[in-house]
Amino acid sequence: MARSRRKEPPGRALYAFDAAWVNNRGGPLVGADEAGRGSLAGPLVAAAAILDGTVIPDLDDSKTLSPATRKRLLEEVLGGAEAVSVVALPAWWIDLHGLGAANKEVLTRAIEMLKPRAGCALADGNLKLGAEVECQPRADGSSAAVAAASVVAKVLRDHAMCVLSGEHSGYGFERNSGYGTPQHRRALAEAGPCRVHRMSYAGVSR
Repeated sequence: MARSRRKEPPGRALYAFDAAWVNNRGGPLVGADEAGRGSLAGPLVAAAAILDGTVIPDLDDSKTLSPATRKRLLEEVLGGAEAVSVVALPAWWIDLHGLGAANKEVLTRAIEMLKPRAGCALADGNLKLGAEVECQPRADGSSAAVAAASVVAKVLRDHAMCVLSGEHSGYGFERNSGYGTPQHRRALAEAGPCRVHRMSYAGVSR
């Protein structure tokens, strides 16, 4: 009878990707990702991370992880990273400049803060962030540094939305993080938007 293979933790493959990525580019690698792009309310948050090489076995794209796992991994990332940066842009900035500009701005700022420590940079997505920053779709599920950034951005943004739920009750920010769930949309239809909603988004303003 053939023995079943134990499934390798995703984090190890992500670290192997990073090692191959910097082989011809020079390290260390700074990875960046954002959270909150599709939300109807709250800030757009980006994080960038340079890891110290210590493997975090369960590290993966934050969207695939449970809230409890994300919080645990946040502690491991912050405890073991060489450097981490976080940048947030509020809803009014997104309304004023547009989501595309906000996405570029928040990622660029996060990467720039760590640039003196980095040899190369990789961001999740397909944006054009300049000659010194490479972008790759689904990099948060391929690169350990980008996955770490995705965890930091997601956990901190979710916490910010929980805080905002205390100031703007009724929208369920503590549960939906500002995304357009049925309950959130019903609250918008009944009460209208609050000051942290993105008024330029379809379905937000009356």
